[in-house]
Order: sequence, then C-alpha cells, then structure tokens
Amino acid sequence: MYTDPIADFLTRIRNGAKAGHAVVEVPSSNMKVEIARLLQDQGYIASYKVDQDGPQGTLKVALKYEKSSKRPVIRGIDRASRPGLRNYKSATTLPRVKNGLGVALVSTSQGMMTDKDARSKNIGGEVICYVY
Repeated sequence: MYTDPIADFLTRIRNGAKAGHAVVEVPSSNMKVEIARLLQDQGYIASYKVDQDGPQGTLKVALKYEKSSKRPVIRGIDRASRPGLRNYKSATTLPRVKNGLGVALVSTSQGMMTDKDARSKNIGGEVICYVY
C-alpha cells in the first residue's frame, strides 16, 4: 500500500510516458483531477477523463507526444511537497521551473493553479509538483 497517492499518480505518468503508453489509468481523486486539468491547460497531456466505475472511480490520462520525434512532451515531473515534508511558499518565493520554461503546480486557498497564476494573484500555497 502506498502512502502518497499524488506521488504514485506522478510516477505512473512519468513511467507511462517513458514506456510510450497512450493512456495511463489511476484511481481518481479531486486533487488528481485538478492536476490533470492543469496539465491539459498547459499542454503537457492530450486529455483526461473520469470514469465512475466503483466507489472511487478511475482517472484516465491520455499522454501527449511530439509528432516528429515521438518523444513525450513531459520531460520531467517531480514531486515537490510530500507527506513527511510539506513545501509551502509565499507568492514572492514561488519557484521558477527551468527558468520559466516549466511549471510548478501550487495548491492555494483559491484552488490548484500554476506558479505564474499564483504569482499574478499574489497568493502562496503548497508547491505540489514541478513539470517540465
């Protein structure tokens, strides 16, 4: 049994992209759906869908690849905050991923958003993961 479902979700996306899978399936949760929504908005995944089969449901994430080289769009996806060591940042100290080429996903009091959105709204929060 795993104790960090977000880390498991990110690992399944990372492994699925490296293996060349088209779709990755994970148990669904509200936070995972929000992460998938932000990844789709930023262009890192093609789409996502929640199937309500059973009490929890399944989140299906369609991965995205470059057309010419067939390389995954997600080069790296790393967990920033974990259950044993939470990573909270204020709006002024939010990290820049790959000098602005990547995205940090932040859980704020106003919901999940990217580091750029949180900086523009001047709110901080828990840095969930880095995507580049």
